[in-house]
Amino acid sequence: MPDLLLELRSEEIPARMQRRAADDLRKLVTDALVERGFLYEGAKAFATPRRLALHVAGLPPRGQDVREERKGPRVGAPEGAVQGFLKSAGLASLDQATIVTDPKKGEFYAAVIERPGRETLDVLAEILPQIIRSFPWPKSMRWGKASAQPGALRWVRPLQSIVATFGPETETPDVVPFAVDGIVAGTTTYGHRFLAPEAIEVRRFNDYVQALERAKVVLDVERRKDIILHDARDLAFARGLELVEDEGLLEEVAGLVEWPVVLMGSFDETFLDIPAEAIRATIRANQKCFVLRRAGTDTLAPAFILTSNLVASDGGLAITAGNERVVRARLSDAKFFWETDKAIRLDDRLPKLYSIVFHEKLGTQGERVQRIAALARELAPLVGADPDLAERAATLAKADLVTEMVGEFPELQGLMGRKYAALQGEPESVAAAIEDHYKPVGPSDRVPTDPVAVAVALADKLDTLVGFWSIDEKPTGSKDPYALRRAALGVIRLLIENTVKLSLLHDGYQAAADGLRNYGGTPRIEADAALSESDADAASLLAFFADRLKVYLRDKGARHDLIDAVFALPGQDDLLMVVRRVEALGSFLETDDGKNLLAGYKRAANILRIEEKKDGRTYDAAPDAGQAATGEPEERALAEALAVAREKASAAVAAEDFAGAMQALSTLRAPVDAFFERVTVNADDADLRRNRLALLNALRAATREVADFSRIEG
Repeated sequence: MPDLLLELRSEEIPARMQRRAADDLRKLVTDALVERGFLYEGAKAFATPRRLALHVAGLPPRGQDVREERKGPRVGAPEGAVQGFLKSAGLASLDQATIVTDPKKGEFYAAVIERPGRETLDVLAEILPQIIRSFPWPKSMRWGKASAQPGALRWVRPLQSIVATFGPETETPDVVPFAVDGIVAGTTTYGHRFLAPEAIEVRRFNDYVQALERAKVVLDVERRKDIILHDARDLAFARGLELVEDEGLLEEVAGLVEWPVVLMGSFDETFLDIPAEAIRATIRANQKCFVLRRAGTDTLAPAFILTSNLVASDGGLAITAGNERVVRARLSDAKFFWETDKAIRLDDRLPKLYSIVFHEKLGTQGERVQRIAALARELAPLVGADPDLAERAATLAKADLVTEMVGEFPELQGLMGRKYAALQGEPESVAAAIEDHYKPVGPSDRVPTDPVAVAVALADKLDTLVGFWSIDEKPTGSKDPYALRRAALGVIRLLIENTVKLSLLHDGYQAAADGLRNYGGTPRIEADAALSESDADAASLLAFFADRLKVYLRDKGARHDLIDAVFALPGQDDLLMVVRRVEALGSFLETDDGKNLLAGYKRAANILRIEEKKDGRTYDAAPDAGQAATGEPEERALAEALAVAREKASAAVAAEDFAGAMQALSTLRAPVDAFFERVTVNADDADLRRNRLALLNALRAATREVADFSRIEG
């Protein structure tokens, strides 16, 4: 089967855009082919700092023939309808049509349209220029004289050449015949711009990869990463050191080079007085280099790994020396920042936070710190923390934002605050909370466990959520500029993974709203409004937490409908209790008793829905025990079982024994089954019918002690 080779070579493709661009190229081309009926066996895209490439394997040489039967107007229809049919079907006259008889609708004209499949080469020549012209770069540019013309090509950097061939491995492939803004597709490309600048002729994908390799270009980014990682490890090992691995930096560096050459540089050991994280941030951010540590320890070594894009004639001595000069200068700056910051207490930095606007409607960072400190103090007893320590940690939590070190390296916020707090003699739990209050920042990030850190982290995230909710800045669709989804997931993980009981409405929403009124911000919350679930902002925020909780639990295998069933009950704002109830409900529904009770519930709910609609009334009055006692034995047994089960389930829920509540409901299985098997609900006697419908409603009410069974699927 023929293959497609496509290469788009430009002056530069920024490393941060390469992965996305390769994925976009693969998807755009393959989607366009499939849309036209051309299936393929496999496709893989590649990116280097200077080229995008795509290999699509197993394409057919031409598309399938198409045979379509098209139904036309009725025989004797107006001339306009007939002519429209002839034109759409490509017929010269009705002589080329057939007449089809329909027993119900009479005689109709019909046409059989046969179209031969198109040559794949022609289809590629049609779709590739369109894809190149409309390629979705985040940022693009025009260049040269053609840039002044309307519709000029836009590309990430000037596009220099296009390779596009199509054909089987056993034959010389054809060049896909197209051009974009004067750049004609062909078979000529170029390798490394310095190590192998000569032109290369390529035909098919395997030849292309090998030719690039000879021209000092490693096409596959995963292979470039593997080369860098293993050479760096080996070079470090030879010096008795270990590489401090960094997947994000490795990805970035692999996007900066086409022919990776790993070298080692060093710096003065006196710089090791700087915190290790600051050294790493300095070398990583400014030089895109990896740091090293002494083998078997966490102590940094005065050395670093750099990745060059050249095989230098001096073995890389000049390149290494140049990087060492820059690293020395950067570390000198970092050392100055460190020494300067140490001389000023965090407390003395707090006034500066009042000059930094957090949000125009939510006040300054200083006002926000006041809110977080007050909220952390309120939350502290609920998470087992000392209120004084929680308030102190929250007060200092943002002070490092105005330090020199964090000003230069924002990614060190929190971490530097912890170090400065330790230097000025703060308790360990306070210092740790300053670093950990930002956590967790993602689904795989560590969750703080120290009670002081948990209190401050919850306060920080709840203040953010309630604040932006109060000014109606909620996430919409895929847009979440203030990372509120991440904050909500952080609250969920802090509560669930630390087994913290907390009312989101009173302990969270109300307390945070009070802080907004007292310490800056202009929320839409009335100062004297009593908090209830009818409060629009509170209800909306609770629904938002429910959605985030579904995501969290779905990743752990829980069913979304069970979460809905629990949240549908009033007052469900304690996420830990919601999770425990969902877990107990899920376990119960996996048993035969649970499955049969759910089936019985749904049968009862369906009967009630039909009869209530027909009668124009509800049957929510308590069933008459005396009347049930005079009815069928199964009717009496169900009435007695419902009374006992509901009481036990209610007591178990009050005691937070959700497994016990499910056990109480499980006793209803047998009487419910027997009731439906032996008792006619729609009895001729009106009073008997009314009481039996009330019994079914009592079943519905009993299950609501643990969940809204109407939300459960199955």
